[in-house]
Amino acid sequence: MLPPFAMIPFQNPPLETLRQLVVPPQTLAVVGLSPNPARPSHGVARAMQRFGFHIIPVRPGVGQVLGERAYRRLEEVQEPVDIVVVFRAPEQIGPVVDACIARNDRCLWLQDGVVNVDEAERAQAAGIMVVMDRCIWRDYVQWRT
Repeated sequence: MLPPFAMIPFQNPPLETLRQLVVPPQTLAVVGLSPNPARPSHGVARAMQRFGFHIIPVRPGVGQVLGERAYRRLEEVQEPVDIVVVFRAPEQIGPVVDACIARNDRCLWLQDGVVNVDEAERAQAAGIMVVMDRCIWRDYVQWRT
């Protein structure tokens, strides 16, 4: 039994909830989407686009990625987004959470290796579903049919 002061580790939503998030295809704002085809963010976003997802690149310094207009910041995206997918270092998640809260986004998906429990809990406290340290492409491939 855990002592009363012990922290319960962050838990992702149940797998069935995650499956329902990504099937059928949705609109994804991909924060940190690289124009470099060798980068994981590019490969994942390209694959999701080929599966029928609408990709909104969020990447300063580029005009377009994967044939879609790129935005410098998430706050500039005017259209509704189903899932905000993040390819950023864990210490850079705070501003993304701020933007998701301000935009009233419903889901924040932090890709493999992106772990920031404090920011994930802050997003959850604002009513945002958070998925952390999972690959949206890998999950989608497993669940689609």
